Amino acid sequence: MLLQTAYKLTGTLVSISIWCSAFAQTQWQSMDHLFAPLPAGFHVFKTTDTLGGRPNIAWYAEVDLNQHHLTCAANTTPDGKRHTPSAYYDSILAQPLLVVNGTFFSFADNRNLNIVVDAGKIKAYNVTAVPTTPNGYHYVTRSAIGIDRRGRADVAWVFTDSTKPYAYQFSAPSVAKGPSSKPAIKDVLAQMPGTKARRWSVKTAIGGGPMLVQAGKINITNQQEHMFVTGLRDKHPRTIMGYTAQNNLIVMAIEGRHPGTAEGATLAQAAQLLVELGCVEGLNLDGGGSSCMLIKGKPTITVSDKEGQRPVPAVFSVRSK
Repeated sequence: MLLQTAYKLTGTLVSISIWCSAFAQTQWQSMDHLFAPLPAGFHVFKTTDTLGGRPNIAWYAEVDLNQHHLTCAANTTPDGKRHTPSAYYDSILAQPLLVVNGTFFSFADNRNLNIVVDAGKIKAYNVTAVPTTPNGYHYVTRSAIGIDRRGRADVAWVFTDSTKPYAYQFSAPSVAKGPSSKPAIKDVLAQMPGTKARRWSVKTAIGGGPMLVQAGKINITNQQEHMFVTGLRDKHPRTIMGYTAQNNLIVMAIEGRHPGTAEGATLAQAAQLLVELGCVEGLNLDGGGSSCMLIKGKPTITVSDKEGQRPVPAVFSVRSK
């Protein structure tokens, strides 16, 4: 069946004719009218195209980081507790354009398990080691997305040393191992001769994992980051982010755990969606019951927890000056 309509494809709004096919690229429809008025450089899209032949609902916001009136922030809770995205929107962040969940966290003590950088200062640190043997640890780098002071996005494998005021960026995931449960950057570099770690100079950053896209191609490093090592094919709600060569930030929420309506995505399917939109780099963030994205306080996907939005200790936000 031939369809004639206007859709979003790989960063450009075009009028197209397509033949419906199981192998067709995902089609995205503009949802700007639901949130009007929106500032220049900020747009919202939705798809109900199937993923792998299964029911799917996904939304994304496109943020033109070249528009300097649009600013991004990574926000932690001011009281050490977890709050719902709606609570961040209403009472903590003074109603920004976008609020989306980000880091993985500990239910026991509400602690972020990934880096959070706000106004150039580290507000939360990565997990730096995971046990691999009774007396040994893998010193891990976890992927994060950051934006520097010039508004340029970057996704990197990052190591945080709690004795340092900044994070370290690696060109590949760490392969370092050792006896320390709390390694410093010198411990990592000692196990990786010839490896250089650069200071990651970002103003805003939020972490998760694993990396999904690098150099415009799918590159899922869940095993190297020691995340979901056996869960590559699991389908869940997802929160993912990436950026295009034009410096457009893509913030996506994929609905899931709703049989017959929206089943969620595998890591590979999530990565493919970012590649189709022209992302040169991208990563996975906390998903499952945490996945939630609000535009001007209005929900996009239906969250999977029966209780409603899950309280989280950090969010990523966008506002217009």
